Amino acid sequence: MPKEYRTIEEIAGPLMLVKGVEDVNYNDLGEIELANGEKRRCRVLEIDGENAMVQLFESATGINLSSSKVRFLGRSMELGVSDDMLSRVFDGLGRPIDDGPEILPEKRLDINGLPMNPAARNYPQEFIQTGVSAIDGLNTLVRGQKLPIFSASGLPHAQLAAQIARQAKVRGTTEPFAVVFAAIGITFEESNYFIESFKETGAIDRTVMFVNLANDPAIERIATPRMALTAAEYLAFDKGMHVLVIMTDITNYADALREVSAARKEVPGRRGYPGYMYTDLATLYERAGRQKGKNGSITMIPILTMPEDDKTHPIPDLTGYITEGQIILSRELYRKNIAPPIDVLPSLSRLKDKGIGEGKTRADHANTMNQLFAAYARGKDAKELMVVLGEAALTDIDKLYAKFADAFESEYVSQGYHTNRDIEDTLAIGWKLLSILPRSELKRIKDEFLNKYYINE
Repeated sequence: MPKEYRTIEEIAGPLMLVKGVEDVNYNDLGEIELANGEKRRCRVLEIDGENAMVQLFESATGINLSSSKVRFLGRSMELGVSDDMLSRVFDGLGRPIDDGPEILPEKRLDINGLPMNPAARNYPQEFIQTGVSAIDGLNTLVRGQKLPIFSASGLPHAQLAAQIARQAKVRGTTEPFAVVFAAIGITFEESNYFIESFKETGAIDRTVMFVNLANDPAIERIATPRMALTAAEYLAFDKGMHVLVIMTDITNYADALREVSAARKEVPGRRGYPGYMYTDLATLYERAGRQKGKNGSITMIPILTMPEDDKTHPIPDLTGYITEGQIILSRELYRKNIAPPIDVLPSLSRLKDKGIGEGKTRADHANTMNQLFAAYARGKDAKELMVVLGEAALTDIDKLYAKFADAFESEYVSQGYHTNRDIEDTLAIGWKLLSILPRSELKRIKDEFLNKYYINE
């Protein structure tokens, strides 16, 4: 039986100091029992000799220093996992909130996970079809990849996340595919949108949801993504499933990290975020990937809103260093009613070359992708020139490029949130758009593909 302590010295915000403790370790879970028998959970943040600094998961209201007891459980936070988690909704600490029964765990796993040995990793190289042309065609997602979505306040990243969660699949296999969805510090309205969206389409049957709302404690927010990743590791590496982990919003997670760091009076780093934020984010992101000798995989799409639309802000900046690219949403495209408003030029998937081509998508994919990028970039330049100098200043070929850029945004990028395009549909739209330009302009595409797919008007 764990030893009980009645030596709570002081409480400051989410932190509590307990004196005279023995055999207590960093990260150990604790239980506070109030005089009326109510129990609340806490976690050890710091040990200094016989003093333990403890972080509360719930509010400190009602904790009487003299009559409350603390027990340390001698283990870190764990999640009970089993196959029955699929189609269920949990709170940020892994407790069911969908009126369903408790989960009978097959085993209990430490939510901090085990770091994956780099030598045991398999290289990501299998194409995941999201059904979204701007991602599949130009910034391809590969199984085992970490590909964040950089959004901004007020942009429809929730709709895009729900669309990817509903539509994503590994083509040409019957291997089981699951989605683990972690909602971090979002509003009840947003949370409800995701749950209803998954229920409507039946996607909930292959989804595990962890929901931490904006009014839940900040410390719970720090546990939520770890809970989700623990469930994903179990489904991927114990059950051989291909798991897509979607986490929204990482900005709320980083703010919770800053709040706790400030309560501990740590020296702040950039913009007040703790100096160890890079390491902390890496402990989340690096849990994605594929392991040698195991069938399953974890592919991760973290979503973050860039404060003040600034991609040099510490959160997107550090995320970009750890992950393999980014999908950037644009306010300008959103104003033009392009849905989803994905800005393809600054977006990047560093592993796209590994997931496309013969046997994965189609042999002409790489050529057409490069040509679409080049033509869109030139078309945007032509349109900017038109704004400054007027249409009369453009050559005939520049006018064609400007026409291409408009058609590219309205037909290729914009597809709405309920259209699921096969990669063949995406490539066909790409060829249709490239046929706006004369064949002599398509210098990045091999003749064999031009002969086969170029549409002469």
